[in-house]
Amino acid sequence: MDISVVIIVKNGERAIKECLEALHKFNDVVVYDNGSEDNTIEICKSFDNVNLVEGEFLGFGPTKKLASTYAKHDWILSLDSDEIMTEEGVRVLEEKNLQPQTVYSIKRINYYKNIEVKYGWSNDILPRLYNREETNLSDKMVHEGIVTDGMKVEYLDIWVKHLRYSSMSEFIIKADRYSTLFAEQNVGKRASSPLKAIVNSQVTFIRKYFFKLGFLDGYPGLILAYSNMVENFFKYMKLYEMNRELKEKEGKV
Repeated sequence: MDISVVIIVKNGERAIKECLEALHKFNDVVVYDNGSEDNTIEICKSFDNVNLVEGEFLGFGPTKKLASTYAKHDWILSLDSDEIMTEEGVRVLEEKNLQPQTVYSIKRINYYKNIEVKYGWSNDILPRLYNREETNLSDKMVHEGIVTDGMKVEYLDIWVKHLRYSSMSEFIIKADRYSTLFAEQNVGKRASSPLKAIVNSQVTFIRKYFFKLGFLDGYPGLILAYSNMVENFFKYMKLYEMNRELKEKEGKV
């Protein structure tokens, strides 16, 4: 199959083995490790079709773009280290006549531990397969995606199992990491305030838990809604703080 799978990872031993096992039919799987301190690297080295690259983290978009430069093929399937392809999905890719001017989307079914989350995290349909001669990933530090301007977007009947979190601690780590990246990406470009942080976070909880029926997911739905609320609060408070520090350096405060 003339498709390279590109994955970036840090401390992904929880799911990386299952992820790579599902990709055994791909002859080129690029894994870009940015500082793992667990057994991720050793696991990756055990797979013959994996090209392990080690480097620094530059933000999600820039790091994934860098990782894709190590791919052998122009067709790039961008996956996360906790996403598991199905055999049926691989078969669809084997049989699909890919068109360079088209970006292809797949479905992602989210899990907390072994519990499928059906409501608060509505299952995502995300562009993940592209030809690097025609387009690439965005440069966003967080919530990056494939640039689809001027491209046709087609949905493939493919879904991946997304082992998103295995513990509450991972929610806390993600909230801190993502909120920092958001603030760094927007400092000096976007206004923020304590009031905005409070209002945005409260609206996020209400939307996730009530309007998107997160309460029907049981306790994982509550954890999800609350962690998203916390992440949004810290996003805008960190941005507010960074904007103040920037103004102080420029002598405006």
